Amino acid sequence: MAYDQNNIFAKILRGEIPCDKVYEDEWALAFNDINPQAPIHTLVIPKGEYVSWDDFSAMATPDEVLGFIRAIGNVAQKLGLNEDGYRLLANIGANGGQEVPHLHAHIFGGAPLGPMLARGHIDKIDT
Repeated sequence: MAYDQNNIFAKILRGEIPCDKVYEDEWALAFNDINPQAPIHTLVIPKGEYVSWDDFSAMATPDEVLGFIRAIGNVAQKLGLNEDGYRLLANIGANGGQEVPHLHAHIFGGAPLGPMLARGHIDKIDT
């Protein structure tokens, strides 16, 4: 999938759309989700034009990869989530539920989050 320079995260990175910034460095920007699914729900996005983890892992420089991963850790620490724990989630592609075609990680926390998926939610796949 080609990168769409008009996606909402690209516009946020260019300063065309405001965000509730939590953290920013050379490699990443983190901001609170506008439709939070937990008491703390923050998005961390790399500053480069990457659609997915596949794209990022194949094309990003080692400094970009390290910078993005460290930014996620720094945000979790800044939000005070390290002691009680948090959930880190990246939705990739249509089947993964990705809504914005710019790589991003969700950090959820601030309360017990329960299981990842409802028990019995996914139908057994025939093999």
